[in-house]
This record gives sequence, C-alpha cells and structure tokens, in this order.
Amino acid sequence: MRVLVGWDDADEAELLKLYLDVDDTEVEVHTTWDDFLAAAKKDPSWDVFLISTSSPDVDTAYEAFMKLREVSADHAVVGASSQEDVYRIARFLTTGLRSYVIRDHNKDYMFLLHAALQSAMESVRAERERVISAKLRQEIDSVRKLQESIIPRLLNVPKGYQIEGRYESSEINVYGGLPVTMAGGDYYNALTMPDGNIALLVGDASGHGMKACMSIMTLHTLIQMFPSKRYTDPAVFVRDINESLCSHAVVNDDGGFITLLYGILNPVKHEFEWAAAGHPLPMIHDLTTNTLDERGSTDDVGMPLGIWEEAEYVSQKIDVPEHSRLALYSDGLAEAFCDDEGRHVEFGVPGIKRVLQESVQSTLKETVEALFQSSHAFTQGLGRHDDTSVLIVQRD
Repeated sequence: MRVLVGWDDADEAELLKLYLDVDDTEVEVHTTWDDFLAAAKKDPSWDVFLISTSSPDVDTAYEAFMKLREVSADHAVVGASSQEDVYRIARFLTTGLRSYVIRDHNKDYMFLLHAALQSAMESVRAERERVISAKLRQEIDSVRKLQESIIPRLLNVPKGYQIEGRYESSEINVYGGLPVTMAGGDYYNALTMPDGNIALLVGDASGHGMKACMSIMTLHTLIQMFPSKRYTDPAVFVRDINESLCSHAVVNDDGGFITLLYGILNPVKHEFEWAAAGHPLPMIHDLTTNTLDERGSTDDVGMPLGIWEEAEYVSQKIDVPEHSRLALYSDGLAEAFCDDEGRHVEFGVPGIKRVLQESVQSTLKETVEALFQSSHAFTQGLGRHDDTSVLIVQRD
C-alpha cells in the first residue's frame, strides 16, 4: 500500500511514518499543502491519501481536499479531525472523503490509522470492481441479445410435421447464488429451400462468451448467403462453410472451432439427409414403440469447422418414420453435470433418452421444456456451464 500524507504537525511526521510503515506500506509525508498536492499530481499511483481536515483551518483544508479530488477523484481519502472540529467533517464526507479518525491528545488514534487506510483503499477497489463488473455485464447482455436475435421465433413447418426449437445460454452462479447468463455460442434454424425441402441445422461454437457469440454470428451470416446457391448435398454445403470459416480469425484464433449438423428434410419422401462436423448424431424416437436410437455413423462425422480448410465431409441419410420424432441438439445438453460425492457426472445421452421416452405422450413444446428443465435440475443448482440448443421435428 502506498500512502501520501498531508499533515499539519512537522513533529508528528516521523511518528506517523513509524506507525504506518508496516506490512510493506510505503509512506510519504508533506507538511505543506503545496508540496502534498504537487506530489499527488506528479504520481498517480498512490493507493490512499491521509489528510488533516483542519490545517491550518478547516476552510483551507477543505479547499486543498477539493484540489486533491480534481487530480485523484477515484482514490481513497481518509481524514484526521480534531474532536472540536468533528462536526465540520460532514462536507468532506459528502464530497468524497471515504472515512475519518478523531485525533485525541494522547495520539492513540495513530494505532487506528493503518487499519483505516487499508479499509478505505479496499473499499474503493471493491467499488471500482463493481463498476467494471456492471459495465461488463451490460456488454455481455448486449452481445447476448444480439446473438439471440438470430434465433428464429417461428420455424418453417411443412405439412404433416411439427417443429420446436429452443436455445439457452450457459449460466454460472456467483456469490449469493445469483445466476449470470453469459453471451452464447449456439445456433439452430429451420429454413425453407426453393424446392420445398426444409434445411435443419444446429451449430455450437467452442467455449462460451463473446468470442463464441461472434463465431456463431459469422456462421449465421454465411448460412444466410449460401442457401441462395441451392445446395442439394449437405456435405458440399458443410465443406464450403468450413472453407469460408477457416479464413475468419474470429472463429479459429486460440484454437476456436464450430461444430455443426446440417441436413435437408424431404417432407414428401420423409427422409433426412445430413452431414456433421464434429457434432452429436441425430436421434429418432419412435412414438409408437417408445424406442429411441442415435442414427448414422460416427465414422462419417467430419472435423469441426474452422480448423482445416481441406477437411472433407460425408452425407448420411435416414428415414423419418410415421409418428416419430427427429431430435437434434448441441453437446451442452448432454454435458450438463453435477458433483456426485466428488465425481463429475454428466446428464449424458442416457439422460436425454430417458426424458424423451418419459415425454412420449407430451406435446412437442412440453418435451423440449422437459429436456431443459431436467438437465438443469441434474446440475443441482449449478446451472449448465455450456450453451444449449435443441431442435426436434415430429412427423405426425
């Protein structure tokens, strides 16, 4: 702690240094206001100031205090007042004085000075951190709202089908159990193609926060451009998206990447042709038998996007049976975890299957809600630490 002192008693200057020069505290004492203010202006790195509030009189001391505030407005200032002038300390307190001590004739107050200065300095630091935290929350919230604006509110639904999607940002719990919602890096969509087919996709940028959010915004921009080329092969679409993303530093800086499952649903043939880049396999839930399985081959799941420009991808095709559901999701759902007696336990694919099977009689909206509620409850109040997206298509 670095302390600059403006004092009115030259005989007490050395005594002040003696009492304050503990625990690596650096002390500099000046007995004239001109010297004190010059030192404060010259060196902005002081942690805290100690001043006499009645030197040579209260008005002069207050004038010097206001000049100090002009050059060091965000620093802690502690005043030392005589007993007879303590009622005059009010105007100092209302204009920025952090705290004060009463100067007794026996000089016992000097025992309190170090603690008072330390407390004032820590109080100011905490206040700065609160201000910075509030600004960061505002920035995160602005970016989060921007990201959420690209999530579709109404999904394109072909005849004989229902579609329901949902996205939630990751959450962390801070002191007092208050959840903080982070800016997210997930994305889903359902787009009508020129031939009447429906393009379905779920994307997940690595990590979370602003970088992941901006990566997803980049992916969204490319996807809005590429459908105009009328892609019919999902693997070619994913390959071209990857080539473009590899040239975007916002995605691949610091080892960043995006996983993606992109497919085309043919609502006439009831087929779903898809390609995946490092993404979980789709699931088919037969509502008649209440059986549920992952479909496709993990061997044909390609490398995540944004890592290698020459990566190749393979299209896979599955049937969507009558009275069944096709479930796509990001790994934030499966990776929701709790601490079970010191063991890291994840909600996992078994948790997803269990909830889907328990929701066989539920509406599609209720089913999606159950997935989010159950995975969140599984964390035992910790919240999901990764962004989560779910997109479910039901064939009636």
